[in-house]
Amino acid sequence: MKMCKSADGRLESFIQTKDVETSFNRVENQKIKCGFGQQGVCCRLCSNGPCRITPTAPKGVCGATADTIVARNFLRAVASGAACYLHVIETTARNLKSTGERQGKIKGINTLNELAELFEINSEDINDKAVKVADKVLNDLYKARHEKMELVEKMAYTPRFNKWKELGILPGGAKSEVFDAIVKSSTNLNSDPVDMLMHCLNLGISTGLYGLTLTNLLNDVMLGEPVIRKAPVGFKVVDENYINIMITGHQHSVISDLQDRLVNEDMKKLAESAGAKGFKLVGCTCVGQDLQLRGEHYKDVFSGHAGNNFTSEALITTGAIDFIVSEFNCTLPGIEPIADEFMVPMLCLDDVAKKANAEYMPFSMDNDEKISEHIINKALESFKNRRDKITIDIPKDHGHDDVITGVSEKSLKAFLGDTWKPLIDLIASGKIKGVAGVVGCSNLTAMGHDIFTVELTKELIKRDIIVLSAGCSSGGLENVGLMSPKAADLAGDNLKEVCTSLGIPPVLNFGPCLAIGRLEIVATELAEALGIDIPQLPLVLSAPQWLEEQALADGAFGLALGLPVHLAIPPFVTGSKVVTEVLTKSLVDITGGKVIVEDDVMKAADQLEEIVLERRKALGLDAPTGK
Repeated sequence: MKMCKSADGRLESFIQTKDVETSFNRVENQKIKCGFGQQGVCCRLCSNGPCRITPTAPKGVCGATADTIVARNFLRAVASGAACYLHVIETTARNLKSTGERQGKIKGINTLNELAELFEINSEDINDKAVKVADKVLNDLYKARHEKMELVEKMAYTPRFNKWKELGILPGGAKSEVFDAIVKSSTNLNSDPVDMLMHCLNLGISTGLYGLTLTNLLNDVMLGEPVIRKAPVGFKVVDENYINIMITGHQHSVISDLQDRLVNEDMKKLAESAGAKGFKLVGCTCVGQDLQLRGEHYKDVFSGHAGNNFTSEALITTGAIDFIVSEFNCTLPGIEPIADEFMVPMLCLDDVAKKANAEYMPFSMDNDEKISEHIINKALESFKNRRDKITIDIPKDHGHDDVITGVSEKSLKAFLGDTWKPLIDLIASGKIKGVAGVVGCSNLTAMGHDIFTVELTKELIKRDIIVLSAGCSSGGLENVGLMSPKAADLAGDNLKEVCTSLGIPPVLNFGPCLAIGRLEIVATELAEALGIDIPQLPLVLSAPQWLEEQALADGAFGLALGLPVHLAIPPFVTGSKVVTEVLTKSLVDITGGKVIVEDDVMKAADQLEEIVLERRKALGLDAPTGK
């Protein structure tokens, strides 16, 4: 079968040996795209349509122009992406509240204390403190739209908060903002494209500060704070001698009880009764990145991170996966027939991620022990029923053994001596020219699986720009070795010297897409240390292979922060001159941010480097020497 290319050559060759259809094959049959859809000028909101805007038909039946139709479609996409992230923070906050109410274990006491202080919560009891922190988050999410969320001011960098207030884009209750975005973009309602784009920025703020940043911090409270360490990645992490449970999704706290349960001695004995050495959790998609991020706390049960969203289908074909637990998105529909063929049962813990052939068991912290037992028994039963009928084929040469993981805003700062001064000094001296966040999804259409992400990252580090990554991009970058210390050899002379002296790679792995919120904390603390606003930093963002509506909500946050956001594929807005003009040009004078659309790796690297150099110059820093 025809298939697309991958930056991960070993993965590509492995898939070619399998007689199963994957996304790598289906993308070949979807190469012809709808031109109206690509430009965002197709409207199907009412029965007079679908209307498609052309030079000879410049308005829909209702009179909506291309500008209105594109802006409505874009706002709906950002609202959907924001809703996904708000679902995650809502689940996480509810789980923290339940943990506190039932006197559960708090593993990240330092983070809890910091949040309590930030939120002005006074309580001596650690569990009561957890409940009150969770309530603060939930209360904000459930506010009416006219009530501004109070934690925004506490979480945001003051110069940014003041800018958002000046622009009138401070969000009210986050779920209400999503609700009214859907209303606003409905038939014969808002027709002002600029107003709708400002609403996108509003949604970006709640996405970033709540769905991203606070989700990370609440998870740190419940699951433990990230610790920098070396870890294996790729299919090599899968050990056929264990009962392997593959996890997909984004909601790490949902499997917290299962993690703790599987390390107990009775679990090892149970597995041994079936001929296995024990149980292992195999990370896949962003929840796998989250597991990897905190892997120091779960060494005995977490085998490692196998890969990003588009590796999940191939992972099942190794035959060594015995059970699949999904709790959120990036759980591809394409895994369903493959799971059936390889006799792998599936369980969904959240109906937003319900798969057609999967059992559904709604998750609740009140039922977490019962759910864990159910998963364990089902995985045990599957192991017994399928292993003598399935051929195991694990490419043990796929991946790397020395990926640096566990990087967070705290662990990185601790590594630098509990101060950002060493990093600031390296940037000031030109040893590090600037910082690029290469973040977000993986897709199969921007040159192929992870190809644009990998090639752009190589080009940036070659220019002495250190790369921080979060999301499926991290899975692609680590599986090709760019997050291993030996990747320093691919960096420019100055960055190579820094990496070699510190024993770090030139690409730092912050984990899941949620960890884009951690990058915001790093940016905020660097700006605060320098006494400047975030748009003045020699910092750029690229989500070269963005995939989902969530990525657009991420991008809206980046734009609200005042950062340039590069995309290799335009976000279906090119049919509107107004929307394109605002996003790529006018926004610079509004928030400081802008969208850069460039599908050529070298040209994209040139533009991002130019912005870094301009910002260095504005800060009075000499142009760094070397390439």
